[in-house]
Amino acid sequence: MKKILYLFIIALFVVSCDDGSEPYVKPDGGKTPPEETVYCYLRAKEIFDLINQYYKAGDLFKENYPMQSGDATYSFLWPYDALVSGAAQLHELGYNINYSGIVNGFEKYYTDGAQGNSIGGYGSSTNGTSGGGTRFYDDNSIVGISLLEAYRLTQDATCLQRASRIVPFLKNGIDSNLGGALWWNEEYRYNTSATEANKPTCSNGYATLFLLEYYKVCPEAEKQAVLDMAKGLYDWLRANLYDSFTKCYWNDRNTNGTINKTFWTYNAAVMVQNGIRLAEITGNNQYLDEAKTTASGAYDYFVKTQNGVLSYTDTDPWFNTKLLRAYIDLEPYSETAKTFIETYYNFTNNGYKKARTETGFFYEDWTGRNPGRYYSLLMQAAVVESYGALAVYKGEQKN
Repeated sequence: MKKILYLFIIALFVVSCDDGSEPYVKPDGGKTPPEETVYCYLRAKEIFDLINQYYKAGDLFKENYPMQSGDATYSFLWPYDALVSGAAQLHELGYNINYSGIVNGFEKYYTDGAQGNSIGGYGSSTNGTSGGGTRFYDDNSIVGISLLEAYRLTQDATCLQRASRIVPFLKNGIDSNLGGALWWNEEYRYNTSATEANKPTCSNGYATLFLLEYYKVCPEAEKQAVLDMAKGLYDWLRANLYDSFTKCYWNDRNTNGTINKTFWTYNAAVMVQNGIRLAEITGNNQYLDEAKTTASGAYDYFVKTQNGVLSYTDTDPWFNTKLLRAYIDLEPYSETAKTFIETYYNFTNNGYKKARTETGFFYEDWTGRNPGRYYSLLMQAAVVESYGALAVYKGEQKN
């Protein structure tokens, strides 16, 4: 009996020690440990803080970190606006981040005129004091949307006044070429024969969204003209750049009428948002049906399993952020939108776990396969806005 017991002890010793493993301890009650609780507001603030640590350039921000060849002192307007959009979410969540000061930074991109006109607008670059570069119609519309969001969050009338200046700038960008609508930028507006001159979904879609947001708060005397302009741009997009097969929108129509049939998530996104707002304003649910159709079409077209995760596109995350915002807008009208948002939430968390640099910044590719242009402010600002928007959607608040 003693011999049997001795052999048992020896066997136990070999099994538990010789392979270098630790003795097995059964978990309490045999339960699997719970998964980590994800707080989106904390993750949004984490990346925002990293941006402030590594990208700050006086009152503005750098285009890239690390800096890339040819970088100017300050970022272009587009990534700056992306940062403002993320800051808006953090402000709404209760963070004290000098949101008003960040919004005021837009004015360092403002110019009183260009191309021989005296119409104010926001330039694509800045010297730290005033705007320069090309004035893009989509950039100006997106700035206008951010200014109106700031007005909603702060009730600062200056934001509304600044947004109102964008309406005449957009009006000046419309002509009768290709049946109406806006050019991509002001240079093309004044040089329509340029090879690359085109009228894109981004300019016309975001102008429509800006106008519909402005309609809600503009003086009564302006409302009809603003709504008519928005509806005209929406109708042009439906007639010229809507693809009935994918239910998404092509990129642009060139000056010679040729269509660039590239699809981007943000082009689908803005038209979902426009359909929702037009339905809310006019009471015509055809617009809402069109929004739902494009929302489902975009999910079917863009969302695929990549690198083991169900993901949105693996490049240009700011574009995907806009689609998330559209799905959040649609959710009160569509149960399916909840699935679209949950997929995005899981995709973002995959990026947090598997697609980050040693510093903590996200890769461009949130599947974790390729760092891509991780150094771009635009890429990191998209993370702040994504997690911030998810936190607001989920009802989180800063403790």
